[in-house]
Amino acid sequence: MQNYKHRLIDEQFDVRMEAFGATLIVGPKGCGKTTTAKQKAKTVIEFEDEEKREGYLLLAENHPSALLKGEKPILFDEWQDAPKIWGTIRKDVDDSGLNGQYILIGSSSKNIKVPHTGTMRISRLNMYPMSLFESGESNGQISLSRLFRGEYGKDSDWRSELTVHDLIFSICRGGWPRAVNNTTERSKLIVAKDLFRQTCEVDISNIDDVKRDPVIANRILRSYARNICQLADMQTIFTDASSDNNLGESTFYDYVDALRRLYIIDDVDAWCPAIRSKTTIRSKPKKNLVDPSLAVAALGLSPDYLETDWKTLGFLFESLVIRDLRIYSYEHDGKLSYYHDRYGLEADAVLHMDDGRYALIEVKLGQKEIEDGVKHLNEIHRLIREYNKKEKQVPLREPDLKMIITGTEYGYVRDDGIYIVPIGCLRD
Repeated sequence: MQNYKHRLIDEQFDVRMEAFGATLIVGPKGCGKTTTAKQKAKTVIEFEDEEKREGYLLLAENHPSALLKGEKPILFDEWQDAPKIWGTIRKDVDDSGLNGQYILIGSSSKNIKVPHTGTMRISRLNMYPMSLFESGESNGQISLSRLFRGEYGKDSDWRSELTVHDLIFSICRGGWPRAVNNTTERSKLIVAKDLFRQTCEVDISNIDDVKRDPVIANRILRSYARNICQLADMQTIFTDASSDNNLGESTFYDYVDALRRLYIIDDVDAWCPAIRSKTTIRSKPKKNLVDPSLAVAALGLSPDYLETDWKTLGFLFESLVIRDLRIYSYEHDGKLSYYHDRYGLEADAVLHMDDGRYALIEVKLGQKEIEDGVKHLNEIHRLIREYNKKEKQVPLREPDLKMIITGTEYGYVRDDGIYIVPIGCLRD
């Protein structure tokens, strides 16, 4: 396909196709799942194609194996509309023993009863909107993989071309491929707003054919947006959403669950090492959405507004960094968390790789905040060393990497070994 922008998930997609009979790609609507899958597919069956939908669904209900006769790999887009396809694919994978035969796409985790989970036959791959490197805005001078391997010396220096104004626009636009590919600023900015509206008014009810109030969905996401990358508890979100209505707690959690199944809510879990008393660790998830542009849309903000509200901008910038770190760590099955204790000691992100290596990360928009981030990272490292002196039998691994991801122009390596990494230079 012409003009296809390479996605970092492509390599993992190739590996899954080599290793399993089928691959299921999930993620929010509009993140590019179908376009990416079409690069590999030889046959495409789209259940949302109105001209063919009735015939496809009739076959899927009464003779689903007939849909497996095209040239492989076969792509089934929005397979949830024809749930019998799942079991039919699983059986064919068992019978044929061949890998890379089928691709399934889903923009929601519908509660569909299937006869088999698909384990060892159907692999699952989670897709996000575009990172800054994928959209061509990060110059990619700093590789996350190379940072973990210690390949950059202390004489390294880097420079980002992204200004704060550029970052603000990227946050408001989001990583949605349609927005990235649009040609005018206003057409780029409207995509996330439309996706937010569709989520509240259409998708949250269509996910399981349960009628839900768009106003309540809007309020929940607005509260999430106000508390993005903060440790607000669910009671705070519930209070915001239930003001001026009789929303019950069970109904509230039903809405939240629906938004998770639409891959809109994307919280960050806590990292809870026992470097202090366990009672001091903040263990509730940090509130986050899959892309910061959805928070901007929920709050009705604009690039001009964020030029004057740097506190809000700081939280949105952290959400942007979290999104990109999740994408850049695909290759190593990275797991992202955060650390925060009651004494105020924190690491905005802790990135664990599949081989046990991990990074302590602080996110700072401006240059003036860097020293505070340095103090936090070094203090956590010191506590880990102190803990290991006492707990020699089961020591904690020391961090393999400490870095501060910034919105600044210049990147470098400090004398204490902490990397200052502009987001406009980072890649996988």
